[in-house]
Amino acid sequence: MRILRTPDERFAGLPDFPYEPRYADVPDHEGGTLRMAYLDEGAGPVVLLLHGEPSWSFLYRHVCKVLIDAGMRVVAPDMIGFGRSDKPAEIADHSYARHIEWTRALVADVLDLRDVTLVGQDWGGLIGLRLVVAEPGRYARVVAANTGLPTGDFPMPEAWLRFRETVRTTRDFDIARGVQAGCRTTLPDEVRAGYDAPFPDETYKAGPRAMPGLVPATTSDPETPANRAAWDALKQWDKPFLVAFSDKDPITGPMARLVPGARGIDHPTIEGAGHFLQEDAGERLGHEIVTFVRSIK
Repeated sequence: MRILRTPDERFAGLPDFPYEPRYADVPDHEGGTLRMAYLDEGAGPVVLLLHGEPSWSFLYRHVCKVLIDAGMRVVAPDMIGFGRSDKPAEIADHSYARHIEWTRALVADVLDLRDVTLVGQDWGGLIGLRLVVAEPGRYARVVAANTGLPTGDFPMPEAWLRFRETVRTTRDFDIARGVQAGCRTTLPDEVRAGYDAPFPDETYKAGPRAMPGLVPATTSDPETPANRAAWDALKQWDKPFLVAFSDKDPITGPMARLVPGARGIDHPTIEGAGHFLQEDAGERLGHEIVTFVRSIK
């Protein structure tokens, strides 16, 4: 496996993101290791923040501040292929199963996190919900924010199909433009630069290029049986489960009616936010998470 590593100087001067990265080695499953970056800030109840495509932990910067100020420990990894983490250089190096295992290795084998509140958005949910059902004793609560667990049994939204085709066919994948397309607010130039920072050129973008094609969009997908099994487990999940979706997300829809742990909880609608609600309403999302952790035991 050929690995690329983004130079540190690419991350200098990121706005509202003063947090120092930490690093851990996880198995690459080809006999080597990959360096995985993560934030580990604050003290108190553990909140695990998992980002999606094509962003990185920078997306959670406003959420992080709210959680840390509220006395919580924030752990926010960068997926392999994203952010400060190592970047396998070939699209074929990436699979849904590998991303689950890379994240699991950090959470369980390296950090051994316990009593975790999982917050998953976009791919953060596709990966995080699989982690939850695999080791339910490790997780105390779940926050699903503009995410899902597709199986191919229902058609994917037209907006997502257009995004997948664009990523597949475009010669120059504009990462910042992809994030901006999922926001309702206009991102300042320095924020757009923060999303471009992990990718000095097209050779670094195998991860973002790969992810749309790894979503189980048909019933013949290799991960469809595992996601169906995960849904079966979630339909028995009785620990607290918060659904915090935005009102303007064109990609994903409500989950609250399907999970027993979601019943009897006041699920917020994050108004005026798009798919990347952490950008449009990060502080609001952070406060909803704090309220959820403190009030739902």
